Amino acid sequence: MVLHMSEYPLGSVEDREILAKMPIEKLLDFFFLRVRNLWRVDGLYFLGIEQKFGTEAATEIDAGVWQIMAKIEAKHLRKMFQVGENADIPTIISLLRRSSWALDQPFKTVEVSNNRAIISIDRCRTQEARLKKGLDEFPCKKVRFGSLKNFAKTLNPNVEVNCLVCPLDKHPPNLWCRWEFKL
Repeated sequence: MVLHMSEYPLGSVEDREILAKMPIEKLLDFFFLRVRNLWRVDGLYFLGIEQKFGTEAATEIDAGVWQIMAKIEAKHLRKMFQVGENADIPTIISLLRRSSWALDQPFKTVEVSNNRAIISIDRCRTQEARLKKGLDEFPCKKVRFGSLKNFAKTLNPNVEVNCLVCPLDKHPPNLWCRWEFKL
């Protein structure tokens, strides 16, 4: 059975009316709380799998989930923002900035030109939380690389995604990961 986005409206009419009555600042706070909660659930699932089966197994599962999720999210954003096939780099980055991953990264730097973009995560709440709990850095390179690659390639198969740095790579304290997108 294949379901299309139009078969699942994004909220009921009543839900939309309730949200439409909220002041814009409160609505934005509510929206970002929902995004943050998605990532909290992801983290809790990861920690549970990691505790039971180890970091390697948890990372493998996480990588598979986020590769699929990135493709789904790119398709939905493409449709929502009416983006055609073979999107250019600025358009890909514009949609990526609207993805749940990027929205949950408040400490990022984005540089975009016509044929190349660099996204840097200067502080990572996930990694910082792990370190506060006495856990090692999460080797997120495999997870994030697969996710970003699938997101970009869903929008344009000619795009190349390169990891410039990501744990467990050595990195300076003010940079957790850096990604390059180019045609």
